[in-house]
Amino acid sequence: MAWPSNRRTTEEDRQRWRDIYAESDAAAGIETTEDFEPFKQRNDMFTRAFWDDTVRSKHTDGFFQSYRMKANYRNGDGFRQKDFALRNASWLISDIISNRSADQGRREGFQAPISEDTPVAETKVEIDNPMAMAAEIKRIARFFGADLVGLTDFDDRWIYSSRVDTRDFSDAENTLPVGLTSVIVLGHKMDQELVATYPSALAGAATGREYSHEAAIVIQLAAYIRNLGYQAVPSMNDTGLVIPYAIKAGLGEYARNQMVITPEFGPRLRFSKIFTNLPLSHDAPRPLGVRAFCDICTECADACPAKALPYGPPEVSAASEASAIQGVRKWTSDAKACFQYWAKLQSDCAICMRVCPFNRDFDKLTDRLWRKLALGRWRKLALWLDKRSNRAKRLKPKDWWDGA
Repeated sequence: MAWPSNRRTTEEDRQRWRDIYAESDAAAGIETTEDFEPFKQRNDMFTRAFWDDTVRSKHTDGFFQSYRMKANYRNGDGFRQKDFALRNASWLISDIISNRSADQGRREGFQAPISEDTPVAETKVEIDNPMAMAAEIKRIARFFGADLVGLTDFDDRWIYSSRVDTRDFSDAENTLPVGLTSVIVLGHKMDQELVATYPSALAGAATGREYSHEAAIVIQLAAYIRNLGYQAVPSMNDTGLVIPYAIKAGLGEYARNQMVITPEFGPRLRFSKIFTNLPLSHDAPRPLGVRAFCDICTECADACPAKALPYGPPEVSAASEASAIQGVRKWTSDAKACFQYWAKLQSDCAICMRVCPFNRDFDKLTDRLWRKLALGRWRKLALWLDKRSNRAKRLKPKDWWDGA
């Protein structure tokens, strides 16, 4: 399938989506309006930083160059040469994958799906029990290293209406095989101690490590599926929006900080996905109670140095917000303000992840008890307890190194 780069959503499209997804959207807390439009990846803030003069600056250029051994090292704790060295090394496997088709305008895993490294087997394994196959896929995904696995249907609303040709940053057709039916969503937990050092270049190693991990995992799992005789397209940030798939796959619930809160790791993880026609049963959305907690909690917005996170209830983004999907009622950040802060740091910032009350170690009984309060009617008590705890205190990067 392909969305032509100039295609506009029709009322027939919207009616079809309402007919198919009204019930599961309601269960997942997803609300679309009559103005819904699939997102054009060229409008992603990271991509706009290459072609949009209202976004691009010497700081944004420096941000990207800092990942290519041109970082502005400084004496500040967390921004020394070894901090950038660990961050950039953690990205290496992901970078190798994403750069291998650069001469074709395809940045794999980011502005294009990851290429198929193995063919689809000519002989197809017959699947007569999609539920058993789903359990098998989850087991294999965990064998390769995924921390969470959920399965949902192939919903073309979240497929980018066009991808990006990175040679000139023009729109390109976002083509996928015909007949895809399922999306396998994989969660990859980030290192809790590194996350505690945000904002710092050192903390960026927690992000880069998981991108490198997920690149290997989706490639291997997709190869397994193709060896069974079925299509499998491995994907990271490319091809479509992963958050709605993760929510529909029952992995968690959307939060004010723009992240998916999972019961296992809170917001502290990255997601990847595989599009496939392998016969699989699907998981159901799991409303946890996060929305009700976020309604009374603004810790992420209060802590955001760029003031990029919203207060108040979820809203539909204005049409002028190019980097926000149109026609979805949700909490939406000021992506430009957020990325400008990243650019000045020369590293990613996830203070909102660090301070989120759900950023806890749920292997501990005390944190599991807190989660039970937070997701129930005692949420105000849970918030009160969190505000009076030391949980969100920043770990000094030098202390992380001293303990390494």
